[in-house]
Amino acid sequence: MNILKAGFIKDFIKIADDGYKMGWHECNGGNLSYRLREEDIELLRFSLEASGPFINIGTRVPDLAGDYLAITGAGSFFRNISLSAYDNIGIIQINDRGDAYRLWWGLASGRGPTSELASHLMIHSVKKRANKDGQRVLYHCHPVNLIALSFVLPLSNKVFTRELWEMMPECPLVFPEGLGLVEWMLPGSLDLALATSQLMEKYNGVIWAHHGLICSGEDFDASFGLAHTIEKAAQILVKVLSMGQGKVQRPRARDLKALSDTYKLKLGQEFLIDND
Repeated sequence: MNILKAGFIKDFIKIADDGYKMGWHECNGGNLSYRLREEDIELLRFSLEASGPFINIGTRVPDLAGDYLAITGAGSFFRNISLSAYDNIGIIQINDRGDAYRLWWGLASGRGPTSELASHLMIHSVKKRANKDGQRVLYHCHPVNLIALSFVLPLSNKVFTRELWEMMPECPLVFPEGLGLVEWMLPGSLDLALATSQLMEKYNGVIWAHHGLICSGEDFDASFGLAHTIEKAAQILVKVLSMGQGKVQRPRARDLKALSDTYKLKLGQEFLIDND
């Protein structure tokens, strides 16, 4: 089978193109990965061929031993993925020890996987343990309004979650568990990977202050939809704050609790406290 015709590759290309058109992927900004299902691997078994030796990851993810992942390449421009997927996407496999990967398809331009490989693998490992066969897509982007807010709001999970929950009723519906936040850390570092993976044990969306957002989902729609919802709420908040009057009217904790009761949501209780 032509790998480019596989359903997950088509979805991979679409989310990359959608994110670029949203303005979230300047230059080579952002990255995307998908942990393949058994049926994906079986479908492509005769189209995949190992290329080169195993390359050290710099960390260990034993939960992913033997797993295959589709992932963007280091330095890849999202705007080019729909034009030349074979050059900008790779399919890699993790070795039996969980400390190295080998390329099986793609990245024909010679580049390796994204510089945020450690973050992707450590988060995939967390989600695989927590959700078994659940969440398989990780999407990192640079949404403008959310990044701007990280320069003016207190850098806390509680503040960002509550502020964004108040912007649209869809927000508690889409991320009832809330959002995690990591203060600025060196992009591509193991410190960033560790801090983010720890938060991803509880949250599906983590804000990287002054940098961007990384979202986990069961499929491409869920991951992209989470990012889209967070950024739209951030855009509304930026507009409200720019009016210079503060938030004169806003939903209260009781309103959010009513939403929770009606839609049977498990809202993070730590975010349901009014400060005034």
